[in-house]
Amino acid sequence: MKILTFSGTSPAEALKKAQQSVGEEAMLIETKEIRKKSLTQTALYEIIVGIDDAAAAALDAKKKSSTAATINRSPADVLYGISEAARQISKIAEVTDEDSSLAKDYDVNRVVARVKEKSTDPLEFKQIKDEISKLGDKVKLIQNMFWDERSDKMVNLHIPPEFSEIYKLTLQSGMNTAHIEEIMKLTLEHMPLKMRENSETVKRYFQVLLRKMVPVRMERVPPKGDKKVIMLVGPTGVGKTTSIAKLAARYSFMMQKKYKVGLIVLDTYRIGAVEQLMQYARMMKLGIETVVDPPEFASALNAMSYCDYILIDTMGSSPYDKEKITKIYDCLQHNTSNMQIETVLVLPSSIKYEDLKATYDNFEPLGVDTMMFTKLDETRGFGNIFSLMYETSKPISYFSIGQEVPEDLVVASSDYLIDCMLNGFDRNKR
Repeated sequence: MKILTFSGTSPAEALKKAQQSVGEEAMLIETKEIRKKSLTQTALYEIIVGIDDAAAAALDAKKKSSTAATINRSPADVLYGISEAARQISKIAEVTDEDSSLAKDYDVNRVVARVKEKSTDPLEFKQIKDEISKLGDKVKLIQNMFWDERSDKMVNLHIPPEFSEIYKLTLQSGMNTAHIEEIMKLTLEHMPLKMRENSETVKRYFQVLLRKMVPVRMERVPPKGDKKVIMLVGPTGVGKTTSIAKLAARYSFMMQKKYKVGLIVLDTYRIGAVEQLMQYARMMKLGIETVVDPPEFASALNAMSYCDYILIDTMGSSPYDKEKITKIYDCLQHNTSNMQIETVLVLPSSIKYEDLKATYDNFEPLGVDTMMFTKLDETRGFGNIFSLMYETSKPISYFSIGQEVPEDLVVASSDYLIDCMLNGFDRNKR
């Protein structure tokens, strides 16, 4: 085999040079960064390719007989190595025409299963499995190696190709770019070199790391004789009233003990919301009080003093409607009882991080203790939630994953959030 090297200011440029010079029969062996980008010089990348002796001889003959025509192709043409690697996987696995979809999907696990069916020699099977795994990771690296060119926001940090998959997953999830860069930088400084061998190892490492970075408020039942008072605040339309009903049903019927639950409604602006909560209260046989003016708030709390849990529904408002937020604040100021109120900010998971942060900043004067995220079933990106946790250090208490009462309420866990973020939302994994 003849080994050739090509260099360029990006992996794409180096690959294109290789394609122009040796055609599509070459096998990609290695990609590496020779020189980092700086203020005074461009980055330099080198790729190493190999071609068999027959192809090398034919290439030399072609060069001697004629001058190679200039090849002018789009950047997408550089991805020729993906289809070539897929054909190699298919050849090793001896897939039939009917199973050609294996090559298209690049599903290494399915290919390995196919090989296991055909191989009777354990040693041979292990060798083939190792080769397939290497090829599978090569395919993934080729697919992702152009991310560095497209991620123009990440100007302060170069990340190896093995990290490209996790970078793309976190970026597509809606995580704040500055947070991604900060976490990547720390990881590159502290992650053992042995763990950087392939993208799957990197992804598993990141899953563990991100889980540890998500603050969660564990669900605690009130000690005997005490009461737990929870006030839900947040923008209009995020599902506070439905969330109150889910919590009421959970505490009344789904815990180890059936607790006494009372409801207080501050949302007298919306007659429909009051009627909806009253209907839930009648169905579950719960006490309910309404508050029109802040001075009535203490009386409503005292009226519910027989309850173990007191849940307070507040008027929804725009994060920028200071008047309504101030009215909720005034109610809290008129709490002359000895009951401590836990303020839960309810936010939709379907809006971008910047809007989540702006909403948090405007409700924060109410003394936010924890956060609850709704509408998880209406989005496919969860990095915005992670970034808000990362920025504010406020714990999550619950997730709402649908409209069903009380089924679609999940006690928050870091495992659940990160799994949704990296692998997609799955209702059955709660």
